[in-house]
Amino acid sequence: MSSAVHRVRSRRRTRHGVAVAITVAVALVAAVVGVLTGSFQASPTEVASALQGDGDARTTLVVVGMRMPRIAAALLIGAALGLAGAVFQTLARNPLASPDIVGFSAGSATGALIGLTLIAPTASPAPGAWIGGLSTVAVVMLIARKAGVSKERTILAGIALAILLAAVNDYLLTRAPLEIARNASQWLYGSLAATSGADVLTLAASVGVLGIGIVAVHGDFRAIELGDDTARALGVRLGRVRLFLIVVAALLTGTATAVAGPIGFVALAAPQLARRVTGASGIPLVASAVTGATVLLVADVIAQRALAPLQIPVGLLTGVVGGAYLFWVVARGRR
Repeated sequence: MSSAVHRVRSRRRTRHGVAVAITVAVALVAAVVGVLTGSFQASPTEVASALQGDGDARTTLVVVGMRMPRIAAALLIGAALGLAGAVFQTLARNPLASPDIVGFSAGSATGALIGLTLIAPTASPAPGAWIGGLSTVAVVMLIARKAGVSKERTILAGIALAILLAAVNDYLLTRAPLEIARNASQWLYGSLAATSGADVLTLAASVGVLGIGIVAVHGDFRAIELGDDTARALGVRLGRVRLFLIVVAALLTGTATAVAGPIGFVALAAPQLARRVTGASGIPLVASAVTGATVLLVADVIAQRALAPLQIPVGLLTGVVGGAYLFWVVARGRR
């Protein structure tokens, strides 16, 4: 029996490793396409020279100053959203639980918009996005508690709050000066067009620290997957760990939203895609992050190149795909 169990576990680990490796390979291909193609064409030799600091000024500006930060930002934002989605879906035990569905993305966007339109238009939107995301967490949990704690009520409260916050965001845009409203409108669609090296550093630091926070409670996280009663029996302080994970996931969402605006679908689908391709019994955290990073990078490359020279915000593309994905989930659930 133990030998059979060992073989099954070994096959699962092998499948998990192969799936992650293939996903990383897809991301690398998308990154190469993103660097080499576009309105400005550059050969692999020219790109290599630019990355080494020996390229001409124009190639260096386009490759190092524009394309590489955009690719890095897509990977980090996708990883952040994939992790956030994995946390929410594990805690709620619901494949539809994600930051964009339950209102945390909208809350982060509201906080950032308040900062951009009413307080400091030239300042970073990150603090406002973090505050907005955490405030949304507090409101959703308060509403759910007043209505009687349940995962279904929490999700419904988040959906209702997301609708309300979307209206608030529209109102803020109508009150903002024209130039600020124009820039904020593009940001609200979810766009990586304006990402910079400073944004990449902010993302890397935030995702790194928050990722370490998830790793610190990884054992408790896996125990929660087995059920609340089992987790308590294993000594997990369920309330504290659950709150900590929700706060971390909200901060991941806020960080991603601050840089690129609200981007749908990635946090919703990445954990489920990762679970299917790896064959894991639960939602795999690392694979969810890698899948989220790959999905967003591929989507951004398609958004840039599919209708060239016209570029569409990646959030519009992921929103369309996300809507189709939701229809598929609902249809599949009825069978």
